[in-house]
Amino acid sequence: MSLQGKHIVLGVTGGIAAYKSCVLASRLRKAGAVVHVIMTEHATRFVAPLTFETLTNQPVVSDLFARPSTWEVEHIALAKAADLFVIAPATANILAKMACGIADDMLSTTVLDTRAPVLAAPAMNTNMWTAEATQRNVETLRARGVHFVGPEGGFLACGDEGPGRMSEPETIFAAIKDLLREKRDLTGLRVLVTAGGTRERLDPVRYLGNESSGKMGFALAEAARARGAQVQLICGMTTAAEPAGIPIRRVDATRDLYEAMTELAPQADIVIQAAAPADYRFETEYPQKLKKQEGAPLTLTLVENPDVAAAVGRLKQPGQTLVGFAAETQALAENAAKKLDRKNLDLIVANDVTQPGAGFGVDTNIVTLITRDRSDQLPLLSKAEVAERILDRVMELRGQGE
Repeated sequence: MSLQGKHIVLGVTGGIAAYKSCVLASRLRKAGAVVHVIMTEHATRFVAPLTFETLTNQPVVSDLFARPSTWEVEHIALAKAADLFVIAPATANILAKMACGIADDMLSTTVLDTRAPVLAAPAMNTNMWTAEATQRNVETLRARGVHFVGPEGGFLACGDEGPGRMSEPETIFAAIKDLLREKRDLTGLRVLVTAGGTRERLDPVRYLGNESSGKMGFALAEAARARGAQVQLICGMTTAAEPAGIPIRRVDATRDLYEAMTELAPQADIVIQAAAPADYRFETEYPQKLKKQEGAPLTLTLVENPDVAAAVGRLKQPGQTLVGFAAETQALAENAAKKLDRKNLDLIVANDVTQPGAGFGVDTNIVTLITRDRSDQLPLLSKAEVAERILDRVMELRGQGE
């Protein structure tokens, strides 16, 4: 998603995590956003304003009483200009000011005045984050519509370990994209997505698998989350970068995927099975590495794995929408239609993995969306765009599309 022309006010407060906000500001500008930085006095002790001015090509504002660069009062001008107001890092101090309506510096004054959505990325000592006063302030702000990303757990600059680390810039950037997205038609829906390939062990160093990277499943999870859904990912073996801010449950073999799906699928409103589970496994898994047999042939027996999609289809709940994938090399439409019926799916996404630009490991795909009464062949598209088209079709099936 491009942020071209979006005005984002980035509030930076006095915490060691302020250095991460430099990366965030750069990322936002590269996405096309106009970034206006407001720094508290204490923030300027951690990062020089010149750093942000260089990264954003905009003047940094910090002094409430400085002469404005335009005829408008500056804090009001910024409050009106903002499409989104981001505070990163958000210290316990700024959260307390926001909760109580205190406006005693440029940042607290501007955020009180804005009517744009506000996203806070807390960063503080673990004891400060868990303190009753801070948690009450967070509850108050959430009730007023303030959005939060993080904090994360881990080792803190003070030496403590626990919640309090500011989320990474990419995670905050993903949250920003979600908040600025206009289409939020999946709000309130629970979406379960599978991604990647499974692997069937022969011995401790060898396995049977496939070339699925997880890119299509990850694109679907990110698109669903951006459109307002509560998303859960189940992932096998993947090589693509994991989407930020989405809970992931890792599985290895197809039987692990089967157990996870039969547990979680009945709880979802929409289930999208983009993973590529292995259809077969070795009859025998050897505890030690198999050695060469001095030129003698090695015969291995394969047995069928359980059919995950069919099991999910048998467990289908009223009002639930099930989406499957069919990666084929021949008779695409015929084989996909059979799977649609046999596995009790509402929609199947079929692709011929032998076509250039389609299939495993690439950033594009060529798919056909097949339901019981319709077939739509899509041109070569990015997997992100394919994900959007799939979700559009899902919402049409649910009676909520255009």
